[in-house]
Amino acid sequence: MALYESVWIARQELSTTQVDALIERFKGVITENGGEVKKVENWGLRQLTYKIKKNRKGHFVLFNLDTPPAAKDEMERQMRLDEDILRSLSVKVDELEEGPSAVMQNKDGDRRDGRGDRDGRGRRDDRGPREDRGPREDRGPRRERSEGTEVAAE
Repeated sequence: MALYESVWIARQELSTTQVDALIERFKGVITENGGEVKKVENWGLRQLTYKIKKNRKGHFVLFNLDTPPAAKDEMERQMRLDEDILRSLSVKVDELEEGPSAVMQNKDGDRRDGRGDRDGRGRRDDRGPREDRGPREDRGPRRERSEGTEVAAE
C-alpha cells in the first residue's frame, strides 16, 4: 500500500456536523476499499486566497492515508461528484507526518510568517516605552522628504 496526504475543501455554507458527516463518508470509502486513514485533521473554516465556485471561505480537512491507489482514486472520484467539495488534492509521500501538521501548530495564535505579536495597529511593539529611548536630538539628524528626495532637516 502507498502513503498519501489528501487535503480537501468543503463549501462554506456547510455546518460542522455536515463536514463531520463528509469526513466519515470518505473515511468509509477508504476502509471499504482496503485502506486505512491514519490521521484526520479538521482545519476549520478558513479564508480562501481567491474565490472558488463563488465561495470566499471553505472548510479544510487533511487525511493521512495508508491505502492502495484504487481506494484513493475512488475517494477522489466521489469528491468530484459531490457538489459540497470545492477542491481536493492528494499527494503521494514517502512517510506520514507524526503529530499535528504545521497548520494545526500555527492555529494557537502564531502568525504564519513568524513575525510574532504586534500591537493593534499591525506594528511590532518591541521597542519599549518612548521615555527609555531618550530625546530625538540625541539620535542624530532627522531625515525629511522634499519633492521625492531625502534631505537632512536643520
